[in-house]
Amino acid sequence: MISLLTRAITHPATWLIWITPLVIAGPLSAQITVTELQSPYSFVNDPVEKSYFISSVNGEAETADNNGFITKLDHNGKLLNLKFIQGGKDDITLHAPKGMALVEHVLYVADLNTLRGFDTTTGKPVMALAIRPPATSQPEPLQTSLSDVTFDGKRHLYCSDQKANTIYRVDLTTQTVSVLITDRSLAGPSGLAIHPKSGQIIAVSWEKGKISEISPEGVVTEIVSNGFFSNRFQNLRGVDFDRWGNMYVSDFTTGKVWRMSWDKRFQVIAEFLPSPGDLSIDRANNLILVPYELAHAAEMNGLETPSDGKPKKEKRTLADYGFIPPPPKPAVEGSVNK
Repeated sequence: MISLLTRAITHPATWLIWITPLVIAGPLSAQITVTELQSPYSFVNDPVEKSYFISSVNGEAETADNNGFITKLDHNGKLLNLKFIQGGKDDITLHAPKGMALVEHVLYVADLNTLRGFDTTTGKPVMALAIRPPATSQPEPLQTSLSDVTFDGKRHLYCSDQKANTIYRVDLTTQTVSVLITDRSLAGPSGLAIHPKSGQIIAVSWEKGKISEISPEGVVTEIVSNGFFSNRFQNLRGVDFDRWGNMYVSDFTTGKVWRMSWDKRFQVIAEFLPSPGDLSIDRANNLILVPYELAHAAEMNGLETPSDGKPKKEKRTLADYGFIPPPPKPAVEGSVNK
């Protein structure tokens, strides 16, 4: 495995070893690679402007060095501006950008102890909201270290603080912050996503490789965790959902991307990846977006539509991938077609 991983880092074309087939999604090719990044952390799509953004820490992940940057791609995945938003330039402050979320024309970025907002067209800052950690009994006060941010589709952003085992809620209307929950059972919440059907918050754990569900009221329910006979995950970094409600998680240490179906069945869809980070899903184009922190690059790939029971011997078509309409179902015997 070590030799394969080394080869994958050396040869970008082999980074994603997909178990499921790749497909062409609209104007995008099946695989697009973005290079010249610097410790990329998160990769998201903008459904409004049909563009893509990649955050690069560019240095130490916990250092306020004001040299982080965000890359912008067009709707075809073509590079528009490597440093569309750049710390230390044009009065922009951006230290170590990590997780990102889009709300209309604003890109929200988790940057150490601050949630920053930038105009997706101009790149100019529109918000900087400092977030304080919850009070503890420890002699040394905690320092906020935001790792991800997600939008609930209404008026709230949720931010994860991996070190403080905390999830914050940000009211966009009033731009105020509150602690939704602080709980050791979160085990270093890294990636966040909102379940597209239930509206619950999904958090993946960096420390114990578990997946938790948090209600808007702050109630934690464990969905999946490693057991005595099962050590599936190590350090989970990203989580998101496709249009069918299947969950995808990235394991930074094992170099795998997993898919979990509604019945909690897991499948490895990619492996031997060099440090897969905070992934996301472009649901409109059925693409998975994966940054590779240690390889200083990122990729987008087409996703297979999950099988709905088609016999293995029957040949799959583009309809199975959601890119052409499915063929009409045969009429029931004895019925009359109009």
